[in-house]
Amino acid sequence: MPIINRISEFHSDMTEWRRHLHSIPELDFDLPKTSAFVAEKLRSFGVDELHEGIAQTGMVAIINGQSEGPTIGLRADMDALPMSENKDHPHKSTHAGKMHACGHDGHTTMLLGAARYLAETRNFSGRVALIFQPAEEGGGGGRVMCEEGIMDRFHITQVYGIHNMPGVESGTFALNSGALLAAADTFTIQINGSGGHGAQPENTKDPLIAGVSLVQALQTISSRNLGGLDRAVISVGEFVSGTASNIVPDTARICGTVRTFDKDVQTTIAKRMQAICDGIAATFDVKVDLDFDYGYPPTINHAANAEMAAEVARTIVGETMVDADTKPILPAEDFAYMLEERPGAYLFLGQGDSAPVHHPDYDFNDDISPIGASFFARMVETLQPRG
Repeated sequence: MPIINRISEFHSDMTEWRRHLHSIPELDFDLPKTSAFVAEKLRSFGVDELHEGIAQTGMVAIINGQSEGPTIGLRADMDALPMSENKDHPHKSTHAGKMHACGHDGHTTMLLGAARYLAETRNFSGRVALIFQPAEEGGGGGRVMCEEGIMDRFHITQVYGIHNMPGVESGTFALNSGALLAAADTFTIQINGSGGHGAQPENTKDPLIAGVSLVQALQTISSRNLGGLDRAVISVGEFVSGTASNIVPDTARICGTVRTFDKDVQTTIAKRMQAICDGIAATFDVKVDLDFDYGYPPTINHAANAEMAAEVARTIVGETMVDADTKPILPAEDFAYMLEERPGAYLFLGQGDSAPVHHPDYDFNDDISPIGASFFARMVETLQPRG
């Protein structure tokens, strides 16, 4: 069955919602205009319950089916990014330095479209919990919503989400039955030495030289401490030290990111980084402090749920438009926390030839909104058929 006809009928409404959301981007947990707009729409659709103020500006809306049954969770993120928009279109951001550059305005619109259809038709059993989440872009809003107990509070048994994917043919679904996105950890290494005149380095304990050796040693973790089939990236993105050409500095600071798909690999990297820091401290007679900040965990799809999601996607776009064994990628996503709490799956939805996400020229492709909304609706009707 293709895109749901009723959802196609209000495609123009969805476009209007999305472009309004695009014009009022807000950051992290501070989403007063965005959450108010979403709540107003949900009330107008006639949802049975609306629970606001979860994770500050998040909410969960409940739609009851026509008979008793379990509760399926559907999630969309609502926050934007702290960046300025290049494109000069009618729905351009009106909030300086803020932009929907990752398509969360589109994700929210797709779930609103599904909500409208499901509230009208109720051709399912049990309940649907529509999860509108703040602070995906670094704030961990998904983690906070889980910590505030949404899975138990609303008796959610499984959960699904979608992210748009630039550069992939419009309307194509891509997913897999395992790790889809990476864990994202951050490390900061502070080196304290003893500075002095550059002409008399023998009187110093040079943190810069120690730092250079440390950065090189970090690169041996992937090549010498992990197996050839272990997937990991360790990147140093910042090395700050010194103020003048003839001064040996007192301090150096090194910062970077670690991306992994497996917790054992993640643990090995953290332990080896600490050992390297300890060894560099002893070798160069400096003080080295490592702060390894565990970020979002890997986004790991549950096999049975991913297989069902792929099957439903095929009913929307056809067999050839679904890649059910796509390769994982190294960005991170805090939907991972929800998949740690409940079985479910996360899917990519191709939005065609466009600027990449997190780019000032990016804009969500409104043509794919009915596809995403239809997928959400069909998941409910397939997994929880009307009794």
